[in-house]
Amino acid sequence: MIRNTFSLLNGIGEKFERRLWERGILTWDDFLSSEKVTGLNSLKKSLYNNELVKLSDELNNGNAEFFAHFMKRNQHWRLFEEFRDEAVCLDIETNGLHMRYGGYITVVGLYDGFEWRCLLRGENLTHQNLCRELNGYRYLITFAGTVFDIPFLENSFKIKINFPHFDLCCASKKIGLKGGLKRLEALYGITRDESVSGFNGYDAVKLWRHAQKGSLEARQSLLTYNMHDTVNLFNLANIFYKTLRSQSGIDDYVR
Repeated sequence: MIRNTFSLLNGIGEKFERRLWERGILTWDDFLSSEKVTGLNSLKKSLYNNELVKLSDELNNGNAEFFAHFMKRNQHWRLFEEFRDEAVCLDIETNGLHMRYGGYITVVGLYDGFEWRCLLRGENLTHQNLCRELNGYRYLITFAGTVFDIPFLENSFKIKINFPHFDLCCASKKIGLKGGLKRLEALYGITRDESVSGFNGYDAVKLWRHAQKGSLEARQSLLTYNMHDTVNLFNLANIFYKTLRSQSGIDDYVR
């Protein structure tokens, strides 16, 4: 999808992007090979040519960080197919308090489409381990991570996460859906283990408190809850990407 995207160029919106597709200019290469483009003067066309050559070079080099800063965040979903194999889903649990008032992270869950791993406070959740876990990934998938998970992580561990970020909460609103993660899972038939079915974020806070008092059952339930919060994001990302791609209109022209 990213190589079909022209709306990342300054001055081109999604309406003009669709007009380009209608005229058979479906990819960056199509644009570059077109001598003239209706609606653009020669100077503008030349400027866009130079921009697209740079974008193509950065993409071919796998420079995800470049696109994280270059593109508007609500367009990062267009990079999903390009970086799917280097993506990681991330979800955190906390003690329920705001980070300004004693809040801290209890669990960081990560899932790359193959394996779920977690970092647990008091055991293996450290700055070094977190950086090592994130190293090697180039694309981030969260649910509401823009306003919660990422600021909490960056402030707590003094790190900067510079990945393109597919926030499924924002994506669901763009699609026209309402509700939180659990409601969307139910909508698409994505299930959870019965032991944590119906649990929410506050339940995770309570489970942490019981785990701190020595309950191994609460510890396991907390980790199971986080595992579903994290693993299920990949299923939703695939669904939302296909829906957003369809909404863009590109599938009307690319077969």
